[in-house]
Amino acid sequence: MFEFKITHQDKNSKARTGIFKTPHGKIFTPVFMPVGTKATVKTLSSEDLGELNSEIILANTYHLYLRPGEKLIKKFGGLHKWMNWKKPILTDSGGFQVFSLALEKGNTKFKTSVKITEEGVHFKSHLDGKTHYLTPQKAIQIEHDLGADIIMAFDECSPANSSKKYFKEAMQRTHDWAIKCLKEHKKLSKKQKTKQALFGIVQGGMYKDLRIQSAKFMDNIDFEGNAIGGLSVGESKEKMLKMIEAVIPCLSEKKPRYLMGVGTPEDLFNAIEHGIDMFDCVHPTRMARHGSFFTNEGRFSIRNKKFKFDKNSLQKNCKCLACKSYSRSYIRHLIFEEEILGLRLITIHNLHFLLNLMSEIRTHIKKGDFKKFKTNFLKKCATTNGKK
Repeated sequence: MFEFKITHQDKNSKARTGIFKTPHGKIFTPVFMPVGTKATVKTLSSEDLGELNSEIILANTYHLYLRPGEKLIKKFGGLHKWMNWKKPILTDSGGFQVFSLALEKGNTKFKTSVKITEEGVHFKSHLDGKTHYLTPQKAIQIEHDLGADIIMAFDECSPANSSKKYFKEAMQRTHDWAIKCLKEHKKLSKKQKTKQALFGIVQGGMYKDLRIQSAKFMDNIDFEGNAIGGLSVGESKEKMLKMIEAVIPCLSEKKPRYLMGVGTPEDLFNAIEHGIDMFDCVHPTRMARHGSFFTNEGRFSIRNKKFKFDKNSLQKNCKCLACKSYSRSYIRHLIFEEEILGLRLITIHNLHFLLNLMSEIRTHIKKGDFKKFKTNFLKKCATTNGKK
């Protein structure tokens, strides 16, 4: 049911194209996954996402577990039927949210309400303060009830300033939990006859030796794919790339590689060059809610007064709904008036821009000139960004 096949390998880098077959369709990689945290990409419908040619979306286990609850969604036949989305879905395990929402101000340590044991995590809901207990087995049970095509193992994402000793302890817990996740996944798959691909998550902070150790461990487990977690959390781009460079040689070429939480054009290009296949990030939708939009010349804020009388579309020759129908001047007005349509139009544009960029990247990998395309694209952004 699940099959990953590499279709083209770039001769001048580790960039590659592939096809990942799932029960709800094929995913052409490299791929960007729009984030629908609460079973919706903010301001957009499932039909909108289909028109944007999104191949797969991501939903959040933590938020859906707390509200409305996985049992309700299961009664509707799973996420696909509940939200009327016919293509693939990926759900994370909820681990990142459990730990990130539990951080005290400054992101330096966990709140006292969070208790981590070798078996799981006690935490309080950000909605009503009720205490919950999430274990690797429980996370997998929830993900099976949600019914996504790709599900993630439960992992610990530690505060960025943790000591190496703590990162090592957290990594070991993540490894132990990965084994428990796989065992529970196989048990439920056999019992319920569900068809889902389980991915492991590489951790280890900014320590190369820990990252390598974690990558080798995850790659030796019977997962359908591997993810790299705990990056793009405030570290420099140079550090992030160093960790990716350390990890990639340890991960099987025959499995899809997923870099979690990354979504700027520059980061996408750099990670793809190093052999990453899958990405997700709230960046394009969060940008839209702040009135910022992507162009081939870089990122701009529609709030800038220079756009007040601008008759042009957000991006010249862009074929998205926003650019085909509306001017920068009008969209700027909508944002200042806090009209939902303004947020919706920029969200549509930003996602169209990234999804189209990924399509172009796949084309150039196949043509054999990916690095040239990358250089020209990023050079243009660096030269004009903020000066238009």
